[in-house]
Amino acid sequence: MTDGSGADWTEDGSVDGADGKPSLTDQRDVEQVYQPAEDSKLLADAVVERVEGGERALDVGTGSGYVAARMREAGADAVGADLNPHACRQAAESGIPVVRADLTGAFRDGAFDVATFNPPYLPTESEQEWDDWMERALSGGEDGRAAIDPFLDDVARVLAPGGAAYLLVSSLTDPDAVRERARANGLTSEEVDSESHPFETLLVYRFVRRDE
Repeated sequence: MTDGSGADWTEDGSVDGADGKPSLTDQRDVEQVYQPAEDSKLLADAVVERVEGGERALDVGTGSGYVAARMREAGADAVGADLNPHACRQAAESGIPVVRADLTGAFRDGAFDVATFNPPYLPTESEQEWDDWMERALSGGEDGRAAIDPFLDDVARVLAPGGAAYLLVSSLTDPDAVRERARANGLTSEEVDSESHPFETLLVYRFVRRDE
């Protein structure tokens, strides 16, 4: 089963999107979905400079669908993925094919040439976490890497030969630890962009398999 464009990304073929948008009677709550910000733009700008037309791309944690939309504008065949049903609905209403999925687990081996992820990365003590979708979009757990580590553990599997993953990282989340986790998973890393802010520096890393 495909999304109508010929793509078949998931293990079970389940895709929502441009040809099957959710009913508008089920209105989204914008406050439940992370909206584009400086980190989103930095990641998107870095990726669109490097993505090629026709490449298959996955935007993990797509939120509003902003990064996926930017890749589609650049000619990539991009799909979004998010566990948040409000985010899936909002991205689909923007015309982004979207799969409700946790990180990369739902996707076939070698399905994508490009994978992107702007993760929840704010270090948050467990007693300060709230159980809502916006909190999940922001909180990276105690070390800020609660979503980053499992992404790095599996992303190489869904990349096609020669594929690359792009990850937005904050100085708050110990970038050296992020790169070490990538090395442990057979990935080499390269910093491709950065931006300084008053309380943090945002970085975009590009990861490829070490044997390529």
